[in-house]
Amino acid sequence: MILRGLMPEGLEVRSALVTGGAGFIGSHVVDALLERGVAVRIIDDFSTGFRQFVNPSAELLEANLLDFDAIRPAFVGVDLVLHLAANADVRHGLLQPRKDLEQNLLVTHHVLEAMRAEGVSRIAFSSTGAVYGDAAVLPTPEDAPFPVQTSLYGASKVAAEALLSAYAHGYGFRSSIFRFVSMLGPRYTHGHVFDFWRKLKADPRRLEVLGDGKQQKSYLHVKDCVRALLLAVERQREPVGILNIGHDGWLSVNESIAIICQQLAVSPALTYTGGDRGWVGDAPKILLDTQRLRALGWAPTVAMPAAIIETLQFLEANPYCGARDARGAAR
Repeated sequence: MILRGLMPEGLEVRSALVTGGAGFIGSHVVDALLERGVAVRIIDDFSTGFRQFVNPSAELLEANLLDFDAIRPAFVGVDLVLHLAANADVRHGLLQPRKDLEQNLLVTHHVLEAMRAEGVSRIAFSSTGAVYGDAAVLPTPEDAPFPVQTSLYGASKVAAEALLSAYAHGYGFRSSIFRFVSMLGPRYTHGHVFDFWRKLKADPRRLEVLGDGKQQKSYLHVKDCVRALLLAVERQREPVGILNIGHDGWLSVNESIAIICQQLAVSPALTYTGGDRGWVGDAPKILLDTQRLRALGWAPTVAMPAAIIETLQFLEANPYCGARDARGAAR
């Protein structure tokens, strides 16, 4: 079926462009769009994405989003852009401070300029719950005040959100901004489950935990995320829509470890680095208020423990995903 109601004046979405379409969330978005009869183009440079994730029914442009001249032709004739490409490595952001600027802000500017050049006005953007920093209100609503940013990743996403809002008001774009919790599920290749899985595969007898293990985070299965994203894009009518996407509960790091160890049948000795956060910029508690999203008729279908188990099953069945570290480098 063709997605309807996604464009002004009721135009249909027949063609969509997905940046980062070889990545974790992006590849699932590609699959969902193709299932709905939408023609899909992908832009990906495979710095973190995997060729195994690319749906063969999609048109692929292998290019770096920093190369404006290379990517511009992919925007010709497109009804909707889903900008999911990003550097999502919050933990190591301080080691390469320019990377967040380039991969999260400058490439967003290139995407918006390519849209403007080719007459595309509809965009969905993957932001993050990290923009709320150490939130004073939990669950955190979309209109919560932004604190002082403590991570380069969060700062770059705040700046990118501002660009999308300015283009919406300045050039008549319609911008959908989604603030995600951490996602889990098939094709997951970075984050705490991945890190613990890889550590335990290397040495099942011991496990180092960053922080005190009491950090509490919300997680969501990627397919629940994609359902929410497409539903919200379809329903949005205002120039700028901002929406939290997440589960209504959370798990402590220690609770996640218990599920992971049970699934892998290991009993490691745990050591903690200490403190209430794992690294500079890590928020000890993340729980997003999703009342706006639920008012659209959405609800998560996969419990967080089940999502962790399915993630581990995918990693066990696809060990190539552990051949690169979280920064895309070969191991």
